[in-house]
Amino acid sequence: MADGIKDKVAIIGMGCTKFGERWESSLEDLAIEAMVECLEDAGIEKNEIQAAYIGNCYDEVGIGKSAVHLAYALKLQHISVTRTENYCATATEALRAATYAVASGAYDIVLALGAEKLKDTGFPGLPAGGGGTGSVISGASGTGPGTFALLAPPYSKKYGIEMDKIKEAMAHVSVKSHANGAMNPKAHLRKPITMEQVLHAPIIAHPLGLFDCCGVSDGAAAAIVTTPAIAKKLKPNQDIVKIKSIQLSVASGEEMSYTSWDGANLITTQTAASKAYEEACVNDPREEINILEVHDCFSITEMITMEDLHISPKGGAYEDIMSGFYDLDGKIPCQVDGGLKCFGHPIGASGLRMAYAVYEQLLERIPDERKVKNVRLGLTMNLGGDPAKGVVSVAILGKD
Repeated sequence: MADGIKDKVAIIGMGCTKFGERWESSLEDLAIEAMVECLEDAGIEKNEIQAAYIGNCYDEVGIGKSAVHLAYALKLQHISVTRTENYCATATEALRAATYAVASGAYDIVLALGAEKLKDTGFPGLPAGGGGTGSVISGASGTGPGTFALLAPPYSKKYGIEMDKIKEAMAHVSVKSHANGAMNPKAHLRKPITMEQVLHAPIIAHPLGLFDCCGVSDGAAAAIVTTPAIAKKLKPNQDIVKIKSIQLSVASGEEMSYTSWDGANLITTQTAASKAYEEACVNDPREEINILEVHDCFSITEMITMEDLHISPKGGAYEDIMSGFYDLDGKIPCQVDGGLKCFGHPIGASGLRMAYAVYEQLLERIPDERKVKNVRLGLTMNLGGDPAKGVVSVAILGKD
């Protein structure tokens, strides 16, 4: 019987670039920047890495159809280097592959890296098509905002929550994330916003306004994983961050083919979360999880995700959000680094950027103004594609 990966793998180093319009940097530059910080944090030499998994989503503007290009740039000499891609969960896939490689006993020290450079291409992120990336991920409505906006009406109907209240909660989500991102020097957007600004912003796809949508950016993040025994030997005086679980759920399109799905929640998120909690031995996520980094591509997505992660009760996300439950000083802070709303979404890098935010909080390497106290378990969640035909990854990291 499979017994999972809980506590079999530790993260000994992570690195993350500043995200944004990195016109001065190539994809290779970004990958090197993340890897240099990661190696320094791990306290090892590059030649100690035995294998690498590199996440990049768009081969038209990235590393091509293999990992050789970035392996050359990173000077990863004569080791196994593999490219991963799975929509917006691409970087988490790189981390999952590296984790499984160590847990299996195949390697002792493995690199996971995710990088994407979209700003130079003209890829706008919001409409489908255009720019230099060819076809983009789009749903039935043809655009990202249009697709995710479709979550709001059935959610409103199912739980009897007026649309004005949903928009109010969405606005609070955005204001909260921008307040966190304003304090983070690695974030792309670093200006606080107000509820009034959000509620009176131009509509992109009703009920989503301008501040309800994340943009795209350039960036990279990396992690080096090993066994807990090696981690303790390398860092005897530091807390060890272990990977408690990484689970993936991919939709087959069934949600769009039958009438049993009401369109108000994401079955993929619910499934991945349940499996991740089981693997990590988390029985009550509302009480045991301390921080969240979720895929806030749109504020309605974050709102619904709180319920799909089994933290807010069904129909209860509005009350939790408005009460400050997910604020930086709340019970379970969400988007402690600013999230996609402030970092933007370089698709192949975001999952590892989320893990970096949790990792830094677990090791208490955060300035006091945005430090969360007593963090023992943190969760990351990536959503790729759209609510009805996509992929969701959920990872749980914990302090030894």
